[in-house]
Amino acid sequence: MIAPLPPMRAARLLAALFKRGAAGDVPEGRIDALQTVFLLARIDARHLARYNTLLGFAPARVPLTYYYLLTQRAHLATLLAPAFPFRVAGMIHVENSLVEAQPADPARPLLLTTTVTIAPLSAGGAAFCELLTVAAQDGATVFTCVSKYMARRGTRQGAGGAGDDAIEGKRIGGWAVGGSLGRAYARVSGDWNPIHLWRWSARLMGLRRPIIHGMHSVAAACALLEHTTARRVTAVSARFRAPITLRARPTLYFSGDHHRYCIGLDGRRVVDGSVSLG
Repeated sequence: MIAPLPPMRAARLLAALFKRGAAGDVPEGRIDALQTVFLLARIDARHLARYNTLLGFAPARVPLTYYYLLTQRAHLATLLAPAFPFRVAGMIHVENSLVEAQPADPARPLLLTTTVTIAPLSAGGAAFCELLTVAAQDGATVFTCVSKYMARRGTRQGAGGAGDDAIEGKRIGGWAVGGSLGRAYARVSGDWNPIHLWRWSARLMGLRRPIIHGMHSVAAACALLEHTTARRVTAVSARFRAPITLRARPTLYFSGDHHRYCIGLDGRRVVDGSVSLG
């Protein structure tokens, strides 16, 4: 069944905060009951312009990371389904990848198909799930997005090796994460998770200080790379190693020979991954 792509409205966000997880054992593998198909009639030109202005992308283009704003709408609707066995509140976005097969035509319908796979429990008892979304126009793939979440925490198993968070690559530049940026990005993305908004709301969720959305940091890095190289980012992966608090000043580093980037803060890597430039 194909349904219209749901918007990121307050009612859905409240439903995510109060959704309960299932009792008992966690299933493994793909959950066929959780495959969803949503249709977006067209990309909203005004919304796209607001996103490009906030992140610093060239106007009137659909940047790769904009696709995530559409994908997260499909993801939230999928995670709210009764068949999803975890609480949505408290899930941690640990990895993400976006790959563009061809540029989207903003005026044409976009079909987003999402499947959910739950991995076997880690050695420490943590539960991870992966959401794969394939977006197509007229049967041809436009982009794919894979988001990995820690759905249930486990115990830590060992520590990273020496230098695991060392900064690598050539310094490209940086940006300021203002105290109100979490709210500004929420107004564009629809992601009003309390951990991104104010100090008091972050503390209610167990954080000492509010943090910026992970995909804001990835988008800011992609915009800076596009300005620096005058080339379009056509694929990007990200591993979120540590949060970036509001009022921080992260820096982007890039290794062109290996198509790797990292975002550094206070002398260590907080986000890293690969990138392809068209």
